[in-house]
Amino acid sequence: MNFAELGLRRELVRAVTDAGYNTPTSVQKRGIPVALEGRDLIACAQTGTGKTAAFLLPILQHLAGGQASRHPRALVVAPTRELAAQIGEMATQYGRHLHLRSTVIFGGVRMEPQTRRLARGLDLLIATPGRLLDHIRRSQVNLGAVTMVVLDEADRMLDMGFLPDVRRILAALPAERQNLFLSATMPEEIERLIRRTAHAPVVIEVARRATPVGAIRQVVHPVAQTHKKELLKTLLGRGDMGPTLVFTRTKARANQLIKRLEHSGRRIGVIHGNKSQNARARAIAGLRTGQIDTLIATDIAARGLDVDSISHVVNFDLPHVPEDYVHRIGRTARAGQDGDAISLVAPEERSQLAAIERLVGNSIRREDVAGFMPPVSAVTNRPPERPKAGPAGRASRPGSGSTRPAAARSGRGHSAPSRSLRRARSRGRRDAAAPGRAN
Repeated sequence: MNFAELGLRRELVRAVTDAGYNTPTSVQKRGIPVALEGRDLIACAQTGTGKTAAFLLPILQHLAGGQASRHPRALVVAPTRELAAQIGEMATQYGRHLHLRSTVIFGGVRMEPQTRRLARGLDLLIATPGRLLDHIRRSQVNLGAVTMVVLDEADRMLDMGFLPDVRRILAALPAERQNLFLSATMPEEIERLIRRTAHAPVVIEVARRATPVGAIRQVVHPVAQTHKKELLKTLLGRGDMGPTLVFTRTKARANQLIKRLEHSGRRIGVIHGNKSQNARARAIAGLRTGQIDTLIATDIAARGLDVDSISHVVNFDLPHVPEDYVHRIGRTARAGQDGDAISLVAPEERSQLAAIERLVGNSIRREDVAGFMPPVSAVTNRPPERPKAGPAGRASRPGSGSTRPAAARSGRGHSAPSRSLRRARSRGRRDAAAPGRAN
């Protein structure tokens, strides 16, 4: 199947071909026809499988065939500035032959230029929730003409931190609209929230939920917490480490690593919530062009950082929320390439590792590095827990089972994440975000 067979306009097919794509991915084959029919859609697919094009191409086709308006007719909401900017770039690329107007608005930059662009009129608006609400409160954007809305990375958009903002945005939209929700992970409690908003949505699930792409080689290096920095420096000195993305849990840790690695021979950059948007954009551009070969980041880069050349992702700290692991390592092995995901795991991170392995459904290979093994190997090589029997006594099947945290599966919190998960998510956002709005 090619893109023309999906029912797309020739201008879109031409733009996609110009971008170097000839064969649609699974999520595109299954999702684009549903979206073109005007139906609501929930799509859960692995990171790097083309979800952005799966919703952008139908949106652009819809806009090209409709009547022009001074106000946006389609809205895409994304959780981070980087992801919003990436979607904006792809909208420009795929819509280059259609004469449509689009703009991206997010926090961390002055509002006045965005206000002027909104006043000139546009067809497609791409925004982060905080800045969009700022414009709505100031009556600088009118969403009354929106007929299509996309929540990208819907699990993060609808978790306990973003849900109030998302509800306010949806309340400002017309009741009659098409809803598209996409993410690489979709916990069941989040899907339930989506279903309350969508109208008889079609659910598309490409591969088992929360499964990293098969081209990613995953490994755990057990190490004492106090020796992680030296082990990271040793790994980065290997000849096979190409462009590398290093994830930390906190901004302070990211800044510490910059100082520790400044004489390592690597060209280091950093992005986190305390960095200005211009600084974050320069760091990402440097990684794309090769001026930077190692980018240290908090989880603001776990979603939306699309750099095809990243060969390695290193988890200096394991994330508090298991789903974030899938998004982190999905920054490598993109565009049909392969890649490596390395996790430096201290004994006190055993519970996070176990939760990740339960989520992905596999035990991650352990590999000791000479000179860095912890005194007592507390990171054991054990298989993930067997699925528990469901209400009818049947064990959940891979692909249809729950990706909820263990606390939720045990019976606590049937309609919302457990208290421990809410604390973990809140803690992860506080660590990664800037003071004030994170988006």
